[in-house]
Amino acid sequence: SASPVCTPSRTSFQFGKSPARLQNTTVYDILAITRNKRCQGEISVHERIKKNNPDYITAHFGKWGCDVRREPGYDVDDGNTNNIDGDWKVRNEVRHPDDDPKAIFSLTERTNKFITERVQNKEPFYIQLSHYAPHVQNYARPETVEKYKNKRGKKSSSYDYDHPNPNRNGWMPNYAGMVDDLDAGLGILLDHLEKLDIADNTYIIFTSDNGGEMFMPAHGFTGPWRGTYFTGLEGSLRVPFIIKWPARIPAGAVSNEIVHQMDILPTIASFAEAQIPSDRIIDGVNQSQFFTGVSQKSKRDGFVVYVGEEIYGVKWRNWKMMTKEVSQGAGVGVKINSVPQFYDLHTDPKEMYPMDARILEDLWVRFPMSEILKEHVSSLKKEPPIPPGTPDPYQP
Repeated sequence: SASPVCTPSRTSFQFGKSPARLQNTTVYDILAITRNKRCQGEISVHERIKKNNPDYITAHFGKWGCDVRREPGYDVDDGNTNNIDGDWKVRNEVRHPDDDPKAIFSLTERTNKFITERVQNKEPFYIQLSHYAPHVQNYARPETVEKYKNKRGKKSSSYDYDHPNPNRNGWMPNYAGMVDDLDAGLGILLDHLEKLDIADNTYIIFTSDNGGEMFMPAHGFTGPWRGTYFTGLEGSLRVPFIIKWPARIPAGAVSNEIVHQMDILPTIASFAEAQIPSDRIIDGVNQSQFFTGVSQKSKRDGFVVYVGEEIYGVKWRNWKMMTKEVSQGAGVGVKINSVPQFYDLHTDPKEMYPMDARILEDLWVRFPMSEILKEHVSSLKKEPPIPPGTPDPYQP
């Protein structure tokens, strides 16, 4: 699971904490200019690895997107602060960094070059490769887009139109082309690891920072779940998560257990034998035993659902308890529930029928869910979020 918005998820992944604790719960924080380098006192996942083993060389390619007014701190930082390049005015027009239809392959090529150098120098490495896709804008190579165009000479939908920008070849074929290129780029990276004979002992995590896009028709497909990002619906929270490490992780294992983005830091730290500090709260849990098959159960069975700075509810196992709800990312009001609404995701994955006839016999689920909420609120009192205007250097 991820946060309903990209920026909080990326921050949570980097620092192993709830976005609420880091005062980073939405995508564009208008108060960021007064908060002065929030997270400055935190140590990110790659910095923890390097602190434990200085021989590691760390790199970031693509979108940083944490919006924390803090330098990423990688040895090689070949990306941008958010979605917009530092040189964002090109030909007198604002350009998105993946305006280049070959952006996916450019990032892949630079990543592979970095890996080759590390192998030649016999240096361990950590990489964060963050593609700008599949957020809008969706760009892909023209030859890939062509595969998904309607071949009958007709527009397959109202979204399949010719765009004056040659890099945009119609929404639907462009989205499909982007997914195709993303898959191909990952294949090139995996093949490169095989050629260098390091694939068996290199672990790879493939995931996303939020669920479906809210802008149609770039929203993709969220399976049986409803909702886009900027909502607390399952289509907002559920993201792909694939981890590959042939030397230690059983191939082909599939699970529906809950893992959250904030769990990645303590898990990777465990893999790299890096210490987790005891002088601050880390909200993530170490999932290394679950991933390596030692345990069949995740160490996490739920989490608090935020949308922006507000708590909307709690997820626990296959249940959700929602006190606030919003049906789409923008343009609609928030529904405030005077009585919490309970959803059984096994029988109601689209979260449409809170007044299930069984609700009276299932209301016991409010107890474990309330415990998750109470523990979270209590922890925020123990280690409060960084107050607005806090000067640097800030120490938690």
